[in-house]
Amino acid sequence: MIPAELYRAIHLAAIMLLFVSFGGVAMVVAAGGTRESNPHRKLLSALHGTAAFLVLLGGFGLLARLKVQWPFPSWVFIKLGIWIVLSFAVLLPYRKPALAKPLFLLYPVLGLAAALTALICGQAAINI
Repeated sequence: MIPAELYRAIHLAAIMLLFVSFGGVAMVVAAGGTRESNPHRKLLSALHGTAAFLVLLGGFGLLARLKVQWPFPSWVFIKLGIWIVLSFAVLLPYRKPALAKPLFLLYPVLGLAAALTALICGQAAINI
């Protein structure tokens, strides 16, 4: 059985990788790059996809170890919704280059919202 601490570490490390990929894409586009001209597009895409999967793996593994069962509390769905938005948000700078700089600042705000949702709302439900 995988301990909760390992799931937490996977979750946090994956979040860091997710934000590295966001920053990479946003800065390439902010500097005038495009999807086709980005020499690191495949690396950033692979990093983002792997990180998004590991965020979910670590998060749901942690929920299982903390014995949070179905039906999940509302904070789990709020956090899941934020992470789904973040999973697709990496596409926005390529589609709307003018949003690259604002998104560079918005990504961490959404991450903070997800973290605070778990810390504040989840604290009442489980012992973190």
